[in-house]
Amino acid sequence: MGRTVTCFLPFSDAGPVKASIASLRSSGLVSKVFVILPANAEGLINGEEAGIITSEGFTSTHAFRKMAEVADSDYVLTYSKGFPLDMGKHALARMIQICEDTGAGMVYSDYYEKKNDAMSPHPVIDYQEGALRDDFNFGSVVLYDCKAFRDACSRMDEEYRYAGHYDLRLKISQKYSLIHIQELLYTEVETDTRKTGEKQFDYVDPRNRAVQAEMEKACTHHLKCIGGWLPPGFRDVSFDDNGFEYDASVVIPVRNRVKTIGDAIRSVLGQKTKYRFNLIVVDNYSTDGTTEIIRSFAGDSRLVHIIPDRKDLGIGGCWNEAVFSESCGRFAIQLDSDDLYIDDTVVTRIVDAFHEQHCAMVVGSYRMVNFDLNEIPPGLIDHREWTPDNGRNNALRINGLGAPRAFYTPVLRNIRVPNVSYGEDYAVGLAISRHYRIGRIYEPLYLCRRWDENSDAVLDVAKANAHNLYKDRIRTIELLARKRMLGGS
Repeated sequence: MGRTVTCFLPFSDAGPVKASIASLRSSGLVSKVFVILPANAEGLINGEEAGIITSEGFTSTHAFRKMAEVADSDYVLTYSKGFPLDMGKHALARMIQICEDTGAGMVYSDYYEKKNDAMSPHPVIDYQEGALRDDFNFGSVVLYDCKAFRDACSRMDEEYRYAGHYDLRLKISQKYSLIHIQELLYTEVETDTRKTGEKQFDYVDPRNRAVQAEMEKACTHHLKCIGGWLPPGFRDVSFDDNGFEYDASVVIPVRNRVKTIGDAIRSVLGQKTKYRFNLIVVDNYSTDGTTEIIRSFAGDSRLVHIIPDRKDLGIGGCWNEAVFSESCGRFAIQLDSDDLYIDDTVVTRIVDAFHEQHCAMVVGSYRMVNFDLNEIPPGLIDHREWTPDNGRNNALRINGLGAPRAFYTPVLRNIRVPNVSYGEDYAVGLAISRHYRIGRIYEPLYLCRRWDENSDAVLDVAKANAHNLYKDRIRTIELLARKRMLGGS
């Protein structure tokens, strides 16, 4: 093939690093290997086995600039984990072949995952323009065309400690394609054995705030470069329509939540408020006794129990049933059937926020609890990464906007909720934020119950990939809409 590769990997421990170097060199295509070392770790790796780059961290801008300085081969490979890497036979040659054939700036592949001494395939997903989340899984092995790598590094004009790798990928995508190889080309060790439901809130953990601030800055700069950044400025919204009998409706879509639906209903009917409100429960053909529990509250005239005519509705479709109902109030306020409001003031505080903040959507904050309502880490989720001026841009990077969510009903009726059971709220929030201000309440309004029957508690790789692919598609659609709007199309 005649092509050469310069490889870079972080230092963790001498044994794993040496094993990874040996695996990479076994291809016969590697010209140089460099290990990224912290300043206080010099001498821990033999200079004859690999070159040394001293930097504050493998994800820093400084590290990637140093890599670009020493990379004089046809391709650059990065391996981002500290555990032994096992490249498949001819795997590196295959990556080079596809990178060359497609003219890609970067290629990545599916891989085998070794977890608790068991190996299993781990497919990843295709990259698209809206795949802007900083936790997109490329796997730990990525191959770059060296010219594209050095060009992207030359355009890294901000100094990041944590977001350097993310910034590099965004800059690659501005001029080059990112190609997914649907082949299992290597084996990596996975040490994070938590369930999917335990991982998904890492990005809002207050301990990661410094990381998230850098990621937001990198994403904002990228959106400006590609013509997708929205400057501050919103459409006015007024609430002077008189076509609503109720000021607010709490909406609960439900299917088979016999253990929790009663708690949810009681937390709504117990609200004390100056506003006229009702509760719309959309019962999506429950079979476990949920329907009977809902009917047990029929003596309260505020409860509207809807069983849809159709049987092809997801959570989003159930929301549309409620929102387009004549019973729906001026504001539609979300409550999941697993969860409950934190006290009896929630409806008042949300409706007040609409009027005070002149917004078309309000997002509150919530506290993570177990089934018995005892607080669990990370505790309060307040999405303080949302800022009035840049929140709607940063929303293209993060995986959700928070809860509970509430909407000005006429705006929601105009947009409609996608008929899916995952990401429907995110899609609506993005679409609203394109034109309207989203109000925020940073105090907890909501107890978010995490238990084994949550729809996202334990997902296999295929299901998690499907969810991520859908949210990336939603981002792509929204990004294209914003670029058209900004371009005057």
